[in-house]
Amino acid sequence: MVAENSSERARRISPAGSDGALRPKPAVLVAEKLGEAGLAVLREFADVECAYGMSPADLLAKVAQFDALIVRSGTKVTREVLEAGRGKLRVVGRAGVGIDNVDLQAATEAGCLVVNAPTANTVAAAEHAIALLASMARNVSQADAALKAGKWQRSKYVGVSLVGKTLAIMGFGKVGSEVARRAKGLGMHVISHDPYAPADRARAIGVELVSFDEAIARADFISLHMPLIPTTSKIFNDESFAKMKTGVRIINVARGGVIDEDALVRALDSGKVAQAALDVFTVEPPPKDSKLVLHENVTVTPHLGASTVEAQEGVAIEIAEAVVGALRGELSATAVNAPMVPAEVLSELAPYVSLAEKLGRLAVQLVAGESGIKGVKVVYTTARGPDDLDTRLLRAMVTKGLVEPVSSTFVNLVNADYTAKQRGLRITEERVAHDSPAAEAPLESIQVRLSQVQSKFAGAISDGGDIVLEGRVKYGVPHLTLVGPYEVDVSLEGNLILCRQIDQPGMIGKVGNILGQRNVNISFMSVGRTFRGKQAIMAIGVDEEPDKETLEKIGGIPAIEEFVFLEL
Repeated sequence: MVAENSSERARRISPAGSDGALRPKPAVLVAEKLGEAGLAVLREFADVECAYGMSPADLLAKVAQFDALIVRSGTKVTREVLEAGRGKLRVVGRAGVGIDNVDLQAATEAGCLVVNAPTANTVAAAEHAIALLASMARNVSQADAALKAGKWQRSKYVGVSLVGKTLAIMGFGKVGSEVARRAKGLGMHVISHDPYAPADRARAIGVELVSFDEAIARADFISLHMPLIPTTSKIFNDESFAKMKTGVRIINVARGGVIDEDALVRALDSGKVAQAALDVFTVEPPPKDSKLVLHENVTVTPHLGASTVEAQEGVAIEIAEAVVGALRGELSATAVNAPMVPAEVLSELAPYVSLAEKLGRLAVQLVAGESGIKGVKVVYTTARGPDDLDTRLLRAMVTKGLVEPVSSTFVNLVNADYTAKQRGLRITEERVAHDSPAAEAPLESIQVRLSQVQSKFAGAISDGGDIVLEGRVKYGVPHLTLVGPYEVDVSLEGNLILCRQIDQPGMIGKVGNILGQRNVNISFMSVGRTFRGKQAIMAIGVDEEPDKETLEKIGGIPAIEEFVFLEL
């Protein structure tokens, strides 16, 4: 054993706390290249080891020695890595936005906070979208390649002007709004589709919010800035391309999977899509023989959206500050997994946490139209006073249910209020005193009300014009007990079909027969009505998602006035 000299020992000790005692410095492992500005931030607080290019086995062997791990997109932080670091590893920092390479569930189970850097590359991505837009419109890459091959083809590469053209921005978040600002400066008319974009923010930039179909039908250029989630996977497909103008041009610097690449090749070959400029692909890197990449009307770059000197430095500083803050025990708005909750609180609130999230998840699926959700009221019926019931976790879970199904944002207690504010959600809470003060349960019910929205399912609209859902916990299981004015009683497990119907005999049998014939297992049924012989709501729990034909058969029953399928 080699004795440690005084300078080495000093390097590993840092002052801490008001008691003046010295504390060991935390250790941070940087697994992929990080800018010097970020490393400088880390070194002021922690001992930093940069180990680039490690194999998975190397990472497993080293991670247990560190309090924090910083990666980019190339390092997989798997369950095995997190289990290897259990007991020591407290923070994983992702230098960038996407966290596909981090096992969030395993991180949460291990008590490891995951933070990312979602804002620093916003301008770089927007600038790259504009660069692709302009170079595509003027055939820059094709003309460059031709000239370098000795061909002078001025007439072949006549472009199109941007002034006066309509640009549809699909996804009006941070990057989308920055693209809009720059496109307006180029003299373009900008429209956007994003059901959760604050209307006042769009108006301030001079952007018109429209429906998905209207956006793609009106656009001369379409720029994609939406997350890759189940509802957006291959959303640009044969059906979508058919609704566009002939000669439309498409830019994608978001996620490759939102485009059906085979369908895009067909649209390019037919002339429906005149050109495409792509920075992202379903598989990266794409195959060398990719028809899309090799198409003469396609401009491609190898995922360079965030690749500027300034953005890389900004990401390095942002992730370094987030990791240092997390190691200090500070709460961060960029945390993407749930923080640790005291065991006694979690035990008592666990079924209500699940209920709150599921009510939010159901409510957002009922919203129709393009105005998006603005006003949300959460009503708690409880016998407890404000000091005996902390509703922050429940409010966060309602936000989680409302936001996660329609975005790539991960919502938890740390970032729920921040996320709601960013998306223009005004969430208010109300307590209603329960008239049974001896009740042992912390809550009698949770109600979620969405105001000033249109509904896909008119039966969910209350007399006051709001979408209203209410639930209770029964025998430890979340139940839906109210839909609009209709009382129901259904366990919130699996998936749900809601049908509004004329109240008459035989309806349960008719719907049940259709589902049975299609081999769709029913877990429960419940019917609620306002008055006998008038209208009723049938709530049907199913284990599998029925296909389109099955749902159409249910909707074709004469007494059924409307129906909706909801995923839990």
